[in-house]
Amino acid sequence: MTYNIIATGSGGNAVIINDNILIDCGVSYKRLQPYITPLRLVLLTHEHGDHFRSGTVRALHRERPALRWGCCAWMVPHLLAAGVDKRVIDVYEFAAPGKSGMLVYKHLAAIIKPEMLYHNVSNCGWHIWVGLEKVFYATDTGTLDGIEAKDYDLYMIEANNTQEEIEARLRAKEAAGEFAYETAAMQNHLSQEQALDWLAKNMGSNSRFLFMHQHQERGAAHA
Repeated sequence: MTYNIIATGSGGNAVIINDNILIDCGVSYKRLQPYITPLRLVLLTHEHGDHFRSGTVRALHRERPALRWGCCAWMVPHLLAAGVDKRVIDVYEFAAPGKSGMLVYKHLAAIIKPEMLYHNVSNCGWHIWVGLEKVFYATDTGTLDGIEAKDYDLYMIEANNTQEEIEARLRAKEAAGEFAYETAAMQNHLSQEQALDWLAKNMGSNSRFLFMHQHQERGAAHA
């Protein structure tokens, strides 16, 4: 399993798995252009501009009209508004009783499944199986409670602040009478402590994880 982090953070998000699966399209087309030739599938999470740039989506679809776009229902209107042909949009549904919620892409040897996340807009993460390897991607969520991804090879999870750092900034801004966006951030984003606790319950001895926004690959949480 290979990955290429084009960008991660509030300035934009775009991650490529195994050269041919792009997760999110929140950067300029110029920045993405060197990587588009091998792409076969784009997975989208939510509508915020650092994850979905309409101009980039429009240019990418114009350049690669057969490229498939995978998303949950809430992203379909945004794709259509950006000019993407509905015939290349794959809409994922969350698993109902007796169903897997997975889509199989035989040409990629990949199986994809969405996972509901908890943000201030509708959002999802992604389980991606490529051959025998598994990756779980989740950003912009207030919790991972109730989500299971046991013994995956790679976890890519947003967790860019410790609880102590967030609380310190809150206290400083409250003392200065300033607006503290950190209050909302604590509800919509994972702290490092939350992420590590979830990882410890899911990682295997050979698992790796990345805290998105930091680009640091690490071994098993319990190592």
